[in-house]
Amino acid sequence: MAAGPGARRRSSAVGAVLRLGLLGAVLGTARTAVYFREQFLDGAGGWQKRWVSSESRPDLGTFQLSAGKFYGDPVRDRGLQTSENSKFYAISSRFKPFSNKGKTLVIQYTVKHEQKIDCGGGYVKIFSSDLDQKNLSGASPYYIMFGPDICGSETKKVHVILNYKNKLHPIKKPIRCKVDGYTHLYTLIIRPDQTYEVKIDNEVAALGNLEDDLDFLPPRKINDPAVKKPSDWDDRAHIDDPNDIKPEDWDEPEYIMDTSDEKPEDWDHAVHGEWSYPMVKNPLYKGEWKPRQIDNPDYRGVWPHPQIDNPHYSPDCNIYSYENIGAIGLDIWQVRAGTIFDNFLITDDEDYAEDFGDETWGETKDPEKEMNIRQAEEEQHRQRVMEEENFEQWFKKKREGKSESQKDRIMKSPVEKEEL
Repeated sequence: MAAGPGARRRSSAVGAVLRLGLLGAVLGTARTAVYFREQFLDGAGGWQKRWVSSESRPDLGTFQLSAGKFYGDPVRDRGLQTSENSKFYAISSRFKPFSNKGKTLVIQYTVKHEQKIDCGGGYVKIFSSDLDQKNLSGASPYYIMFGPDICGSETKKVHVILNYKNKLHPIKKPIRCKVDGYTHLYTLIIRPDQTYEVKIDNEVAALGNLEDDLDFLPPRKINDPAVKKPSDWDDRAHIDDPNDIKPEDWDEPEYIMDTSDEKPEDWDHAVHGEWSYPMVKNPLYKGEWKPRQIDNPDYRGVWPHPQIDNPHYSPDCNIYSYENIGAIGLDIWQVRAGTIFDNFLITDDEDYAEDFGDETWGETKDPEKEMNIRQAEEEQHRQRVMEEENFEQWFKKKREGKSESQKDRIMKSPVEKEEL
């Protein structure tokens, strides 16, 4: 297929990025700062110069450059792929340090769990420039952790964890991640007005205010300790029905003696003590009697405790900002390997990030699905052919066995007549 103008422009942009080494501040426009961008377009040799594998433990898993078993483009869809089952992984890449103070921070990348992951991380971490890359591990301090995490049927969420005053604060909102095995685009936006936005495949998945959705600060308001609930305030929605009376035959013991049992003939009183009937569950036992509940005619609702300003609350307009941002890394555990990380981007421009996502993930996602569907259909066809061949072989052997049996009967018939 002939390359169109868009493809030529992308090719030119890729070449420019490669000449700059994909590191440092690359300006997309006069106002856009691109602090980090990585697409692994220069093949197997280049990325290993930019990414440092941790040596914090001898049994860490290794990454390989791969587009996976199915893809939209064999070159553009290549990324870092986990290659060993039941392993920890740790790898990172540096860039020119910067501060997002007074600026929007956008962190974006793609991840594909083509192995239909059952338990493992797919998130990234953002570090300060003083990260010890050779000793990167789960104990390494980080600024931000963002991305999907899957484990079993219950954990299928997107992490948003921010470091504030050396304490990690996870988002309180549940954000569900994608689990279909295809490549997906994850974007975190943190703005100077202390708002945030999480996008999946360039669609908003969550948004809000950092102070409201993460417990950075004490609450602005607290209950007034000087005010107590009035003694006549009834906040019981239901009460016991005074007209309900316990039935006379209700009270029965939970266990009763089984008088149908008999003492064993070899019972030794000296060894076992005095024999007694065993206790069994009483079929007439109904449990503790409780009167039925009725609406409380005096119910006044939940008492609204008066609120006052929290004397321990102090606003902080710099929750969103970090100094010396200088590294991005993958620090994950995976039971089943095969996840591919690609199209990393750190910038200050939301529109640029969205366009970058459309020009990378957006252009290969449909061909990727088509290839996967085609492979599945081809595999189904191979299975059908194999089953048909196996059946034909089985039927042929059965037919040959039946023919030999008939010949044996024919050969035996004259002998039987002569003997008779």
